[in-house]
Amino acid sequence: MTNSEAPAALAWRSAILGRTGLTVCRVGLSAGYGMKLSPAMIERSVEQGVNYLYWGSMRWPGFGRALANLKAHRERMVLVLQSYSRVSSLIRGSIERALKRIGYDYADVLLLGLWNKQPPARILDAARRAREQGLIRHFAISTHNRPLIPVLAHDLEINVIHLRYNAAHVGAETEVFPNLPPQSERPGLVAFTATSWAQLLNPKKVPKGERVPTATDCYRFVLSNPAVNVCITGPRNDREAAAGLEALKLGPLSEEEQAWMRRVGRAVHG
Repeated sequence: MTNSEAPAALAWRSAILGRTGLTVCRVGLSAGYGMKLSPAMIERSVEQGVNYLYWGSMRWPGFGRALANLKAHRERMVLVLQSYSRVSSLIRGSIERALKRIGYDYADVLLLGLWNKQPPARILDAARRAREQGLIRHFAISTHNRPLIPVLAHDLEINVIHLRYNAAHVGAETEVFPNLPPQSERPGLVAFTATSWAQLLNPKKVPKGERVPTATDCYRFVLSNPAVNVCITGPRNDREAAAGLEALKLGPLSEEEQAWMRRVGRAVHG
């Protein structure tokens, strides 16, 4: 790698997670589907730089064991815990149980899951209390409601937003990214469902004559948009986890590759 190439490669592999100020690898790892994802593969991913670790509502024991094993590297990790709770009094207990299982003192991010309208004051108050008690450092919101995201982005307490963005669902390019605060003032943006629930990988949905994308292609499409800080992956096994690491190695898609992914995405969406 030459000196001139180094900044571009660094920008591809890592980013500042919006106004949290946290440095994150642009490929994140979620525990949501990984019953067969080994602790060893999670640890290998962290060794290769992956540090946005999302132990969501499905807190599989293997992911927890890996987090416990990685405790010595805590300061360079960004631990995300999720709560779908609509009952504010349950949020603190959920955080405390998760932290106790892995032996950590705090989570970097509490993700308030799937709010397609403004979260009520009681939920935000519970998140604030968790932050004041030192259980979390930042709180985030995930949503499918794209027009709501620019509104949330101006709330200085919501420091991270998880949103759907992939080649079949590109609405964020017109409804979200252009309508955010300036780069230095915006929340961190984390994209989920990069494969559109594996629809983009389905040969039956890909137009005749077009190459069928791989998960690595889907991750590279998402990360080729500089507005996205992290593309979260939800591998079910070690082989699928390797696809995220491969995306980090290969870098952004070319213009021709992006055009191909968009053709496939339009067909899948349509």
